[in-house]
Order: sequence, then C-alpha cells, then structure tokens
Amino acid sequence: MSASTSALARSHPLAATARVVVLALIAVLTLLATRDLAQLWWIVLLAIAGLPALLAPQHRLIGPLSRTAEVVLLGLAASQVAAVSTIGGHIDGLGASAVLPYLAVPVTVTALRRRFREGAVLIAIVAGTLLVAGALTEVGGARQLTQPGYLAVCAQWLILATLGLSAARTLHRVMLVRQDTKPQPYAEATRLLTQLRTVARQLPGATLDPGGISEHLLEELRTVARTDRGAVLSASGGGRLVVLAQIGADRVDWETTLDADSAIADAWASQQPQTAARSQSRSHSGGGVSALIVPLVAGVRTVGLVVLEADAAQAYPPPVVAQVTGLTGPAALRLEAALLFDEVRSLATNEERQRLAREIHDGVAQELVMVGYGIDNALATVYDDAEETAEALRTLRQEVTRVITELRLSLFELRSEVDRHGGLAAAIAEYARTVGASGGLRVHLSLDESTARLPAATEAELLRIAQEAVTNARKHAGASNLWVTCEVDPPYAQIEVSDDGHGIGDQRSDGHYGLAIMAERAERIRGRLEIRPRQPSGTTVAVVVGSSPRRDNVRGSAAAAEGE
Repeated sequence: MSASTSALARSHPLAATARVVVLALIAVLTLLATRDLAQLWWIVLLAIAGLPALLAPQHRLIGPLSRTAEVVLLGLAASQVAAVSTIGGHIDGLGASAVLPYLAVPVTVTALRRRFREGAVLIAIVAGTLLVAGALTEVGGARQLTQPGYLAVCAQWLILATLGLSAARTLHRVMLVRQDTKPQPYAEATRLLTQLRTVARQLPGATLDPGGISEHLLEELRTVARTDRGAVLSASGGGRLVVLAQIGADRVDWETTLDADSAIADAWASQQPQTAARSQSRSHSGGGVSALIVPLVAGVRTVGLVVLEADAAQAYPPPVVAQVTGLTGPAALRLEAALLFDEVRSLATNEERQRLAREIHDGVAQELVMVGYGIDNALATVYDDAEETAEALRTLRQEVTRVITELRLSLFELRSEVDRHGGLAAAIAEYARTVGASGGLRVHLSLDESTARLPAATEAELLRIAQEAVTNARKHAGASNLWVTCEVDPPYAQIEVSDDGHGIGDQRSDGHYGLAIMAERAERIRGRLEIRPRQPSGTTVAVVVGSSPRRDNVRGSAAAAEGE
C-alpha cells in the first residue's frame, strides 16, 4: 500500500464535514459583504486547494503543501473581498473578516496533528500574503495597507490563530507531563525497590531484619525501664502474634492470642499503652509482677507490641511509660519497614521458586521422559543376539529413571511451603515421608508443636534447612533409617535430622555445599546449626532458634528417638 493510499484510509468524515461547514459560512459572509457572485470563486479555489490535505492528511508532502496553498489563497481572497466589499462606512477594509475565519481550518488541523511548527509557519505565510496583497491593491486611489479597518481585521484573526495554536501546544505539553507522571506498576515497583536498597545501605548496620531491630529496641528500653523479661511481638495469621525478639533469663510463653482477655489484646485494639499487675505469660508461677505493653503504631496501623515485665510492684509509673513510648515511637516505623521488606523478599523468593519449578517441569523433565520412551522402543526392537546392547540400554534406562526421580523431588522441594494451618512440623513430616519413601529410607518422626507460630520467615528457613538435611541423608549417606525430630514452642524451635549412614566425612563436594547453605540459613534467622557424628554410625544435623531450659537435650534427642 502506498503512502497516499494509507493516508486516504485514515481520513475522518468529521474533518470533511467541518471543512464544508466553514466554507459554506465564509461563502455566505462573502455574499453579504460584496453582493457579488463572482467573489465565490475564491471559495471554490479554497475548496480545491484543501482537497489534497483532506484526502491525504498524513502524507509528508501533500498535506503541508495543500495547507500552504490554502493560506496563500486565503490571504489573496481576504484582500480582494475587502477591496470590493460594501461594508465599513468611513473605515474600509472590514470585508476581510468575511473570509479570514477560514484560517481556523489549517491551523486547527496542524494543532490536532501536533505539528505546531507547521502551524506557526502557516500563520506567518498568511500574514505575509495579507501584507503583500494589501500593499499591491489600490482602493479609492490609496493602498489597501493604509486602511485601518483592513489592518485591524487582519491583526485580529492572526492574533486569534496564534493564541489558539499556543493554547493547543500548552495543553499537549500538560497531557504529556501527566502521562509521564502516571505511575506504571513495574516502573513504580522498580523505583521504590531501588530507593529501599539505597536507604537500607544507609541504616545502622545496613539491616532491615525485624529480629535485629526488635533486639536493639529491647536493649534500648532496658536502659530506661526495669526489664526482667521483655519481648517484641508482631502480627501473624490466624489472629495471633509471633515473637520477633525477647530478653530475659528464661524462655517465656507469651500470651499471643488477640481475642483473649489480656492487656496484650487491649493494647493492640486500643493502640494505647497498657499496664497490668500480672504477667503476660501463659505459665507464669505468680508473685509480684508489673507488666507494661506498648503498641508500635506506624501512622494508623499497629505493627507490633513491646511487652516489658518486672518482678516488682508498680515498676512502670507514668514517667517511665513516657520514656518508653518516646523510644517506641520512632522504632515503629523502622519495624514496619523491616516487616514490609521481609514480606517483599518472601514474595520474591516464592515467585522465583515457582518459576524454577515450572521451568524444570516443562523443560528437562519432559525431555527426559521422551528419552525414556525412546529407550523403551529400542529395547522392544533389539535383536536377541544383541545382549550387550540391550544391557547398555537397560542401564541407561535406569539412569534416566533416577534423574527423573531427582527432578520430581526437586520440584516437590521447591513447591513445599509451611501451610498457615498445618504448621512447620507438618510440612517437615510430609517432606521427610515423601523423600524417605523414594529413597527406601525408614523414617522415624518425633513432632511436638504448640499452637503458637514462629514468624513466617523463620518457619520458611527452618523448613529449607530440614529439607537440605533430609536430601543429604538420602543422596550421600547411604543410610537405611532417618530420624526427624521437630519441637516448636515459640520463640523456641529445634529441628534434628539423623541418619545411620557412613558419616559426613565421606560426603561428596556438593553435599558440603549443602551444609554451607544450611549454615547461612541458620545465621539469617539467628539460629545455631550443629553438625556432628552419630554413634555408632551416621550424622546428626541440628538447628536451634531461641533459648529453652531444655536446650541441653539437643545433643541427646537423636539417640533418644533411636532408642524409642
């Protein structure tokens, strides 16, 4: 399709209608001003000059040339009509106002097509034509250019055309600015994440870890208020709170239910500090206790609670409460930023895990299945005397089956998540049973999980550590039995995976790489990872988060489970 044909296809009926209406208007005005039918030839010439621009509005040459011809003819027509018009009285030249309204047509077309420079050139051309024609035309023995009426009418329409073109250009710029500033989802997300990274690097310690920020806050509060026990709690699913950090000699089982009749629930609902004369622990033995619960409010949203307890009566008078709230106010914003960052990181990790799972399932796994089918076909058609070839094919088939099994286990590991209702122990147990069954391992489970929940990020890291330990036992240990112990009582958690294989010293290099990954994950959640030989054979991998009066049992739990 040629350029002119394409432009013809884009012509709009509304443009033709508007042009015809304006031509009819100036034809009527011309007749009223001159009472001479011969002057209508100017109207016909304007229609002919504008026809190419109407039919090919987008053409690079036809459109501008046609509009240039229009404004030149318009200048000549305005001068001629003004010369023969019968209106104006003692001020001649007013007849030009009968034709000059047509100037709006080419100028408006250029404005709508965002050709503002072309519009300015057209106004300059028509002004020059009016001046030349006025200088050459004589009316009553004087040059038309000396008539005040002619000059006033020409100046009026030129100014109106210029103002219209300028207004269109300004409106166009405003619209461009609004389009540029309209937030685009991915562009806005990239901008915000970049700012977050920059700010995070400037923070003290360059961290956005909720646990680290909570620990720092508790240490600050300890300097202004007596704190025998303390914790920072944050919201979790199911109407419960999770412990981000705590201080004190003993592990405390804080009341984490928001629908309970407690000062913690009152502080969360009212967003006001609460004091109590009893402990917020579910198993406190009693005695004189003072408790202070301060909500961490960022804007209008409660992001967490600070719980302080002292084994003394009236330990938190109003001046102390004021000092504590003075420290918790700024900390609320820091904690909210850390929690949001943790959520974004979790979403990004889960999305990447799902993406990898889809790629493996749709790529390598499908190809290997096809290879397996091909080997099956070869085995079905091999000659009876080609025993060596058949044996090689059988071996290859076994290898392909092994690789497919590994891929399916990898997919299962990538897709495994801690369910909000099932909990960490259930997720670990499901993985251990599935992997143990595929590897011919006898799995022994010991699960002890309370109804309270750990932070989502902590649960996710503990699940990955347990998965890596189970996978190493299946792939590298050559074990027959697998013992998995899971004890969760927030903020404390202990996971142990033991096997009766040949021990850690004989593992392959990729197994040691997995151990390094487990150590990094444990450090990320401020946990303690321990890898030790198991007697009489095998390896024990243990990870502990938080402190517990029973922490000395970590080393002996694998042996106890085996004895059971």
